[in-house]
Amino acid sequence: MFLHGQLDKPDFSAALYWLRRAAGHNDAAAQNQIGVMFRKGQGVPKNNAEAVKWFRQAAEQGNPTAQNNLGWMYQHGYGLKADLTEAVTWYGRAAQQGEASAQNNLGWLYQHGQGVAMDLTAAADCYRRAAEQGDAIAQYNLGIMHQHGYGMPQNLEQAAHWFRLATKQGDADAQAQLENL
Repeated sequence: MFLHGQLDKPDFSAALYWLRRAAGHNDAAAQNQIGVMFRKGQGVPKNNAEAVKWFRQAAEQGNPTAQNNLGWMYQHGYGLKADLTEAVTWYGRAAQQGEASAQNNLGWLYQHGQGVAMDLTAAADCYRRAAEQGDAIAQYNLGIMHQHGYGMPQNLEQAAHWFRLATKQGDADAQAQLENL
């Protein structure tokens, strides 16, 4: 209510107050949201190291969104030293719980051989799991895999299918690929 401005406009300090109370009771979703606030500078000064602290608390409790967020921080070196092996670990934990963004992120690491050996079949599998949940970025990525035959036989019909789904969600890159098939 306070965070998303359902009363009038976002009241980040009120949101932070209530989130900190919940986080004090080991509420992983609240801990993750505090991490997001520090990552984005919402009601607090932007502080990636502080965001990592909150993401880690939630991630260690098994929160898949926080695990994905912590993986992102490790992948990009936000608030800590970049460590692609750690990124793979945290994305993998979240992906196993069905977190679509983590599945897509893990697929990208497999596709590009970052933190893991390049494995286009594993990348396509990760993208497929996320795409089937409706993740537009994964739908686009899976379309690319089909279009070029990465990790699977080339299949332009399947590429068009995934590009169409991503396009319906407003993905301009997917629209451009669809027009060029």
